[in-house]
Amino acid sequence: MCLNSGEKEGKMIRFIEDKNEKRDISRRITESLTEWFEADESREGLIRDSTVLPFWAAFEGDRPVGFICLKETGKDTMELAATGVVKECRGKGVGRRMFAAAKDYASRMGYSFIRAKTGESGVCEFFRKIGFKEFEVLEDCRVYCMSLKSAVNVISTRHSYRGAFCQEAVPEEDLRIIARAGIEAPSGCNKQTTDVVIVNDPGILQAIKNELDPPVARTAPAMIVVLTRRINAYRDRCFAIQDYSAAIENMLLAIVELGYQSCWYEGHITDEDRICDRIAAILNVPDEYDVVCILPVGKALDDFHAPSKKSFDERVRFNGFRRFI
Repeated sequence: MCLNSGEKEGKMIRFIEDKNEKRDISRRITESLTEWFEADESREGLIRDSTVLPFWAAFEGDRPVGFICLKETGKDTMELAATGVVKECRGKGVGRRMFAAAKDYASRMGYSFIRAKTGESGVCEFFRKIGFKEFEVLEDCRVYCMSLKSAVNVISTRHSYRGAFCQEAVPEEDLRIIARAGIEAPSGCNKQTTDVVIVNDPGILQAIKNELDPPVARTAPAMIVVLTRRINAYRDRCFAIQDYSAAIENMLLAIVELGYQSCWYEGHITDEDRICDRIAAILNVPDEYDVVCILPVGKALDDFHAPSKKSFDERVRFNGFRRFI
């Protein structure tokens, strides 16, 4: 069975189902890469595990020159369990093409993310080149993450949610993904005027909720607080509003992509009663920053429906503005 294959420089990528073939290929490759797979015990464990995982191999003729396998680490996430390419085939696109096959499989199987971990600097660079984002730096390795969802589909399914939330904690890993989406948004002249504070401590969260009048997001299990600061840029202009608006939209899309809901609360906290200042005091925000928005994060408890919008043809025109009769 071949789920993804192609030829380039005489190399083909094949999906391998036979356990013995998986074992033989992973052993052959790992034993040729002793600098990556040094310990016999860990190498044998990897070879054993690979026989029951989704597994792809690259071939030069009949000779296997690389392999990659995935494992499920959560209902929405697969992890790159192991990969290796023989030395003479590195830098020739073999790893990239094996990963493309594995990524396509994970996407079609309905997963939302692929994760990868490594302590090797060369492998870190490879992950960055194929589209992974550095998610977390641990003592002995770096963790990378990649979304498998289409941004266009997420945009079409995002709607403001003002209902109650399930009392299910939002994992810190998900909150980090949301925050990273925000700080990676476009920024005028790269001044990076937007910061965020993740709030998942129950006591701090309740203190903020107590300040919200009229009450909103009372049952949200987590919250993102958006901060901005004025930094002048091109022609002595400040683009802070544009910066934090782009960051908020990125985070709203990430929230929906991860299976949660939210709402952009800005005017609610920045009008005359200045709830934003009281939130800033709770969070010990420095004076040079302003709190401009809160984004509750959680799974929706209530049913909700998107409000109707004008049709595409009423709002979009090609090559000039034409009024409709």
